[in-house]
Amino acid sequence: MDKRLSEIKVGKTVIIKAFEKDDIFLKLMEMGCVPGETIIVDQVAPLGDPISILVAGYNLSLRLNEAENIWVEEVVLEKNKF
Repeated sequence: MDKRLSEIKVGKTVIIKAFEKDDIFLKLMEMGCVPGETIIVDQVAPLGDPISILVAGYNLSLRLNEAENIWVEEVVLEKNKF
């Protein structure tokens, strides 16, 4: 199920699916945020804005209004059945 990046909790791993606005796409693409890229929500500021994500091997801070334009799919990790 696709969600906005701004809705994802700290510690969750997601995959970028799409961008809502084309004008922000180029800016995010230059920073390593491209569809298919795996990212981890690392931190959220005390008042909720900005958020810090791990993408392409580095930390990136995004404002909530930027994160709201990124559609992601949560990665479900399977637990061992041993």
